[in-house]
Amino acid sequence: MPRHTHIAPYSGPAGGWGSAKSVTKYMAEQGVMGRGGPILAKQNKPDGFACVSCAWAKPVPPHTAEFCENGAKATFWELTNKRTTPAFFAEHTITELQSWSDHDLEDAGRLTTPMRYNPATDKYEAVGWETAFATIGRELAEIREQDPRRVVFYTSGRASLETAYMFQLLARLYGNNNLPDSSNMCHESTSVGLKESIGVPVGTVTLEDFDHADALFFFGQNVGSNSPRMLHQLQEASDRGATIVSFNPLCERGLERFINPQNPVQMLTGSETTISREYHQVRPGGDIAVVIGMCRYLFEEDRRSGGVLDHAFLAEHTQGMDAFRDFVMAQSWVDLERESGLSRASIEGAAKIYASAKAAMVVYGMGITQHKLGVQAVQMLVNLLLLRGNIGRLGAGICPVRGHSNVQGQRTVGIAEKPELVPLDKLEELYQFTAPREKGTSTVEACEGIIDGSIDAFVGLGGNFLRAVPDHSRMEKAWPNMRLTVQIATKLNRNHLFNGKTAFLLPCLGRIEKDRQASGEQTVTIEDSTAVIRKSKAMAEPASPDLRSEPCIVAGIAKATLPPNPNVPWDAWVGDYGLVRDAIAKTWPDTFADFNRRMHEPHGFRRPIAASSRKWATPSGKALFKLPKSLNASFDDGTDPNVLRLITLRSNDQFNTTVYGYSDRFRGIEGTRDVLLMNEKDMARFGIADGQTIGLSTATDDNVERSLGGLRVVKYNIPEGSCAGYYPECNVLIPLWQHAEESMVPAAKSVPVRIMR
Repeated sequence: MPRHTHIAPYSGPAGGWGSAKSVTKYMAEQGVMGRGGPILAKQNKPDGFACVSCAWAKPVPPHTAEFCENGAKATFWELTNKRTTPAFFAEHTITELQSWSDHDLEDAGRLTTPMRYNPATDKYEAVGWETAFATIGRELAEIREQDPRRVVFYTSGRASLETAYMFQLLARLYGNNNLPDSSNMCHESTSVGLKESIGVPVGTVTLEDFDHADALFFFGQNVGSNSPRMLHQLQEASDRGATIVSFNPLCERGLERFINPQNPVQMLTGSETTISREYHQVRPGGDIAVVIGMCRYLFEEDRRSGGVLDHAFLAEHTQGMDAFRDFVMAQSWVDLERESGLSRASIEGAAKIYASAKAAMVVYGMGITQHKLGVQAVQMLVNLLLLRGNIGRLGAGICPVRGHSNVQGQRTVGIAEKPELVPLDKLEELYQFTAPREKGTSTVEACEGIIDGSIDAFVGLGGNFLRAVPDHSRMEKAWPNMRLTVQIATKLNRNHLFNGKTAFLLPCLGRIEKDRQASGEQTVTIEDSTAVIRKSKAMAEPASPDLRSEPCIVAGIAKATLPPNPNVPWDAWVGDYGLVRDAIAKTWPDTFADFNRRMHEPHGFRRPIAASSRKWATPSGKALFKLPKSLNASFDDGTDPNVLRLITLRSNDQFNTTVYGYSDRFRGIEGTRDVLLMNEKDMARFGIADGQTIGLSTATDDNVERSLGGLRVVKYNIPEGSCAGYYPECNVLIPLWQHAEESMVPAAKSVPVRIMR
């Protein structure tokens, strides 16, 4: 049925009645009006379940309703009454389903039965669990005999700490470190950049710091759609007089103004909270130039009047400041203004706010990390904080906002392609095997291996890998050449429509569903963006009696694939996840000591973050100032006026690759995702009218055609020379080789493109 398309500016704030109506709408659409509300009331509560959407921290005590609009959608999406049964697959070929939209595929409902792809009929057909495990195990064992490096074990961001630990052990017992995960596509630039600069791969702030910060600086993070529960902390900070300054190419509503749906006065009166006191629309890839300009002001002002830099902190805790100062002072304001897209006055105005704040923090997202110089952009933010000692004290620090709900935690328990990040000696001691020491494949490297034929099998623990990665056309063409593909999932998505020669779709329990094993109902744990580890207790009955838990599926594959190992108690772990937590504590005793008791604390427990205590786990024992290679973080050098920098975006009606609907309310786009946001001056320059349909092609010289057509142009407030379209549809335009230099994160926030008529 055709959707009604409507595009017009949205005048409302983030939150408010628009959010309340959206929650009610999706509860009704998924058929959970009776049971959805009571379950939602337990979301992110100490006695409830952790949201399956974003990884933002949970306050103690929690708000009455500790969920956001998108978190509620994720919950209803999992609780839905809709089912994708064997009868559904009997009615639809895979070729037909490839014509369905991302939304319609997942909206078909929860998977109920293990399925195997039959290429003769082009359909999925039901298969028994034991048959599936036996076939998968036989295929993996044969590949292992030839070369264990030819298999990839991928993890999305939602699996629990317990499942992730078992999965990484499966991969290493198999014989490789091929453990790419979703962080490779977003915050790997953070993991690399922060580790080099301050000795830890994660942020340093806690929720308490938001209560004491005098100023908060946002870079490339859309809080209103990506982590809406943070708006509570921002509202409280604004109300007590803290200054919030935002740098982002688009004016996102969540960083502009907010009505708290839990505040009756605001809801009834329409009284809004202003979030950002200053909002600067930086050019995509121009954040490095912004920060250099701010640092230049700080150096100059300290030289003029003194007291701006924290000289005692710099002398005791840092290294390389003199070289950094020389670099900054060598940059001209002409270059800084050109690359940032901002005026000197704007940059210096933000620097004055920073200089006057006793405690300041920097909050950032993928607008920083997904560039050619994404790692260096992260490190520039660290440099800015170091100048005034704003790391390791109350109200200050760096805050990368992670995406999926346990993506950070999975890395904590061993999901990493880099062997140096994992205590392999301890794993060898515990499980009596020889751990692989060769570096594994990242997400981009896994894609390259699938394309060139060096990868034979893919085992996916959740996610929509093929849709999330760049270079869709090349990847979809190469994917069926693999010998084996295994997808563990709760719902059907586009990745499941491209299958290896032998292919299985294995349905698992969702986090909200009761997981009954030999020792009773199980509880799992996750880690949030502030490194706090909490339990998650399921609330709902399973969508199908034939579903199995993720730990059970991982153990089933492991037992069918690997030679028996008396030191690895797969069955005992499945029967009691507390035994898995004991194993995690033995592997990382400093982090997870007394794990099974501490997980039940109402506020959970925070794992040690050395930099939060001004202890720097770097070779020199100090925090390091790092120098960028360029003022421009993108692949586009800005010399060709016919090349635009494309930013890929999520709508208000999606999370990662999951599209809940077609309402991007804050941007005023309803009923379609086939749009391209453009600056009015660029439209005039190219002779394009508002509403005109165009296409895009990637501006590269690698002789690969990458294009996307059927895009309706929308006049929008976006920096000149830039444009924006939705992820994952626009991923077809991103070459695999356009990634952050040190972290290999796809450069999705500044893709050089040309207009096609």
